[in-house]
Amino acid sequence: MIYNTLSRCKQPFEPLHAPNVGMYVCGPTVYGDPHLGHARPAITFDILFRYLKHLGYKVRYVRNITDVGHLEHDADEGDDKIEKKARLEQLEPMEIAQYYTNRYHAAMEALNVLPPSIEPHATGHIIEQEQLVQQILDNGFAYVSNGSVYFDIEKYNKTHHYGALSGRNLTDVINNSRELDGVSEKRNQVDFALWKKAQPEHIMRWPSPWSDGFPGWHCECTAMGRKYLGNHFDIHGGGMDLVFPHHECEIAQAVASQGEPMVKYWMHNNMITINGQKMGKSLGNFITLEQFFTGNHEKLDKPYSPMTIRFFILSAHYRGTVDFSNEALQASEKGLERLLNGIADLERIAVSDHCDENTEKTVKGLRQACYDAMNDDLATPQVISHLFEACTVVNKLIDHKASICGECLEELKQTMHLFAFDILGLRAEKGNSNAAREEAYGKVVDMVLELRAKARANKDWATCDEIRDALKDAGFEVKDTKDGCVWKLAK
Repeated sequence: MIYNTLSRCKQPFEPLHAPNVGMYVCGPTVYGDPHLGHARPAITFDILFRYLKHLGYKVRYVRNITDVGHLEHDADEGDDKIEKKARLEQLEPMEIAQYYTNRYHAAMEALNVLPPSIEPHATGHIIEQEQLVQQILDNGFAYVSNGSVYFDIEKYNKTHHYGALSGRNLTDVINNSRELDGVSEKRNQVDFALWKKAQPEHIMRWPSPWSDGFPGWHCECTAMGRKYLGNHFDIHGGGMDLVFPHHECEIAQAVASQGEPMVKYWMHNNMITINGQKMGKSLGNFITLEQFFTGNHEKLDKPYSPMTIRFFILSAHYRGTVDFSNEALQASEKGLERLLNGIADLERIAVSDHCDENTEKTVKGLRQACYDAMNDDLATPQVISHLFEACTVVNKLIDHKASICGECLEELKQTMHLFAFDILGLRAEKGNSNAAREEAYGKVVDMVLELRAKARANKDWATCDEIRDALKDAGFEVKDTKDGCVWKLAK
């Protein structure tokens, strides 16, 4: 079941075109370096993308790039953010957009976020946006004013509910906005721009039936979602800050242009905060992902690896808020290390003829417990909790305080790899965890222990002890057991 923002409840996920799933997620406005706030929706919907594919669905995942029309102050007024940046740096707007798109892609790759199926740019779909605007005009839900086109909220609200997604009743707002008549191009304060006439100094402009101008911010997602996913598709997602006005306007545009809603499920991740305040560029309190990776920020005690950031985000449910702190990130770092160590230690477990009762119960219930958590609105914290329980079993097996048969060990390996790596998208980072160091040292240590085994076979006890003590001094624990010799990095 997934949480549908429109119905405000969990619903069984039933694709409109099973086994095919159409998913559209609002991507970044590329006028600055990606920050932690960008990471959360990317990781949230990466998890959904991975899980749906694992379940056997064919997923077309569309994530847009906003490179025109997102204005500085609100959706209708102020400077275009990319154009403003281009003026400051004396570059072409598309140079700015390409540079920060590349930076975004690099950060997503570091976070192990899979690329979407299609990544359309707003500037590459001006024709589709103009067609959308014309359809809304033809259906009587928009008006032209001084070369700009505005959506007529009052008229739309007479036959439809503008505010269904956000739960707002805009009747009072519409009535109160009448006092602004004649003050601006809009009939009502709440009307939003579908097309803006460009001022003479505006660089990014295209010809249209109404003026040389540019599309309103809300148009791009409706136009591109419809182009690549059809008039009806399954999932539209993004950050909770987009519920109003962006996604509310998208619903209105779809209904006004085609007579019925376009999206079946609306999903929104919650915010990342600093001291309880939303993290974002507009508030000036954001930390870029590169700063997290390098530790180059006054609020950071140290660098944090991309997988630590991913684990930090997955440790909270996607609909809950996550408050940044060094303590929380360091706890995530330790948790990630524990999980990766547990998975690495699976390769050194000695197989027995049978499982003890507790081990068998944990192993045989692990896969279904993780599935149940994922099926409960992507409850990734519960999945991590189940994997930690499995790590406890692994530690007992390493210390020979429990036993496991070959069949159960293989099941444990497959389940932990499936959920940790394939679904949660974690991976070992060389140089940043004991698991990675063990991977690098493993062959060398095993080779040394083979020499020790030969010394034992020859009853050369002095050499055996010398090798064991040398490994201990280098930071390795070596244990002789009835099944052979096992080792691990000392804690």
